[in-house]
Amino acid sequence: MTPLNIFQSPGWIYLDASIASILTRVTATQMISTSSFTVEPIGHIRTPFTERYTAPRQPGADAGESTGKIVLLPGHNFQQALEDLAGFEMIWIISWFHRNDGWKPKVLPPRGGRKKRGVFATRSPHRPNPIGLSLVRLVGIRGRIIDVGATDLLDGTPVIDIKPYIPTVDAFPDARAGWLEDVIVMEHEISEGGALFAVEWTPLALEQTEWLQRRHNIDLADLATSVLRRNATPHPYRRITQLPDGALQLAIKSWRLRFTERGGTVTVERIASGYGVAALAAAGAGELHDHAAHLEFHDRWPA
Repeated sequence: MTPLNIFQSPGWIYLDASIASILTRVTATQMISTSSFTVEPIGHIRTPFTERYTAPRQPGADAGESTGKIVLLPGHNFQQALEDLAGFEMIWIISWFHRNDGWKPKVLPPRGGRKKRGVFATRSPHRPNPIGLSLVRLVGIRGRIIDVGATDLLDGTPVIDIKPYIPTVDAFPDARAGWLEDVIVMEHEISEGGALFAVEWTPLALEQTEWLQRRHNIDLADLATSVLRRNATPHPYRRITQLPDGALQLAIKSWRLRFTERGGTVTVERIASGYGVAALAAAGAGELHDHAAHLEFHDRWPA
């Protein structure tokens, strides 16, 4: 019996014209149950980013090149599935935002001011189905390991598929960019004018960061500089808030960095503990983040 060839277009499934005598059209929802889907990861990606606020908003958005590697699961013949991929320069990573809890119909993107947008008009990870799409540079393939260039994914993010980037069909540089068009123009003007935020540290702030690094191996300086040089304006995604006296504060885990911004220059004034003395005294050893460091910090720099 000749097999039935089937092809699909939006909303309809057609039988091949070679059997036109029995041509039938039915909606896809009549043939396929869409109540739920089962998706299993093919592997996980390893990156330097363990916290959401440390990851770039897009691959390559940061000044540095933070490489990663996708480790595919054993026992699935994924080595064969990777054959012929090495010839592509770029690949798409389809991932699952496993640390998301719920979604929002309107979100506040990190670009474009403090205006909420419909989630489907953004790249926000807070989606009905937390599926991520990242375009990364393919560096190399070693068995089940795929080395990639700059990525925006958190360490341990499940990968559910990999596809090659094809410039002739994936790139439309003249396509309209909706509400982002004005933002892109503004960012280009800022970049051309050299107005990226410069970050300076007062002697007190430097003393505190060096003490935390030396005594407790807590590195706040590099991470804070990376965040603040990109954008120092208040935003919940960056964990930057404005204080009652007009100064700004960046929260990095349980630490608080007070800073000011004038004329494109950010000045980090000092660091503070995110815990009060009473809360630290009431908690058991190790119950709070960096518990011992906060206790010593309060002794050295009383609030």
